[in-house]
Amino acid sequence: MRSRLWTTLAAGLVSACLLPSPAFAAAVPTRAAAPAAASAAQDTDLKDRLAAIPGMAVVQEKPVAGYRFFVLTYTQPIDHDRPWRGRFQQRLTVLHRGFDRPTVFSASGYGLPADPGPSRSEPTRLLDANQVSLEYRFFHGSEPATGGDWSTLNVRQATADQHAVFTALKSLYTGRWIATGGSKGGMNAAHYERFHPGDMDGTVAYVAPDDAARSGDRAYADVIRGNGTPACRAALADAQAEALRRRTALAARYEQYAKDNGYTFSAEYMGSADKALEALVVDTPWAFWQYGTEADCAGVPGKDATDQQLWDWLDGVEGFSFYTDQTLSYYAPYYYQAATELGAPEVAYPELKGLLKYRLSVWDYIPDKVAERRFDPGLTRDVDRWIHRNARNTLFVYGGRDPWSAERFSVSGRTRDSHVMTVAEGNHGASIAALDPADRGTATAALLRWAGLPPAGGQGLTAAAPTPAPFDPALDTPDRTERHRLPGLPG
Repeated sequence: MRSRLWTTLAAGLVSACLLPSPAFAAAVPTRAAAPAAASAAQDTDLKDRLAAIPGMAVVQEKPVAGYRFFVLTYTQPIDHDRPWRGRFQQRLTVLHRGFDRPTVFSASGYGLPADPGPSRSEPTRLLDANQVSLEYRFFHGSEPATGGDWSTLNVRQATADQHAVFTALKSLYTGRWIATGGSKGGMNAAHYERFHPGDMDGTVAYVAPDDAARSGDRAYADVIRGNGTPACRAALADAQAEALRRRTALAARYEQYAKDNGYTFSAEYMGSADKALEALVVDTPWAFWQYGTEADCAGVPGKDATDQQLWDWLDGVEGFSFYTDQTLSYYAPYYYQAATELGAPEVAYPELKGLLKYRLSVWDYIPDKVAERRFDPGLTRDVDRWIHRNARNTLFVYGGRDPWSAERFSVSGRTRDSHVMTVAEGNHGASIAALDPADRGTATAALLRWAGLPPAGGQGLTAAAPTPAPFDPALDTPDRTERHRLPGLPG
């Protein structure tokens, strides 16, 4: 049977993919934590200066050591080509380090938390930079009032949003700018470079899928079929099949779980716990390899496992909460883009033949009020060609075992100072910190160069001339509970 992996396409905390480990941070020299004295006088009126930008409103300032952190909204047109169609408020945050520092533009391609707090992407820490984080249009908190018309939920409109925010803030942050993002955010960084190539001084895109709709492409399936030992892959297939054979008992448990936690399965999305269970089980190998490792194969339950053991393992790999209305409704804007312009992987699971009841479509994850539209491969093909030929100061970092890294962007000899690097045994959490020493040195030297900072003695982060900010657990530690609860989030 063949199943589109729609349920593993929504992206989870991208910042979790972009952060170095405390051990790595401790091994490198750091700079002082206090803001630069040269900019202290300017910092005192930052709130007023932000509020004075036309269309910008300061919602809240929150305390954070060594920085100033603001939650903001910015007025955007629903349609940048036809501004008379109306406007909406788009949420963003600014983590201010100093006007003398570079600025990192971090866009996940998803929403910000309901109550945004400060965090740093890997480039932000490595450059000791400011960071602007932008919520993607149509996500909760940045929703245009369109009555179900999602036709302006597309890459060109979203990159125009980002360009407008950059233009507004560039008057304050006049130094170098670096775009970054992970997974869908990595795609977003590539899209931004394509449609607004003059804005950023550099781009760092992590585990960014490049679904260019190539005929006969089996790259995603090949990673799923090639990861791990044959015994591990067989164990995963057996666990999937066993879960489906116990469908009645597990679906009943799922119903009770939803009732106990205030979750629902409305007809607008999954419709039933039984259908949600099937979606979860089908996507298990993808989610397993997205954040798992070979060592995790030992924990795959066998046929003699109890229902509770099987349930606990599936919940740890996938997260039962993901397939409920409450989570799927949040990620519906992503599914719409996957259905109309971004594309999605397709992997066959012949070992499940005879055990599946449903033929899932991406439209199962999009509200009924949204008008159905056809998929257009033009966007992905255009961006793929443009990046390959014209990328400038761009770094792509991929994980060798990550399913999402199977389809990747490439650069040619025609591009300028652009690189594609792989963490050989890495998964969806691949980072500059995890690259081998030679690649890590090349990557960090490039990042420093693009940011207009002096090179670190030619040896990357291990040299005597430091630039990274100190590791801060409050800003740089991923929320691993959330990562495991929503493993299917690209990003």
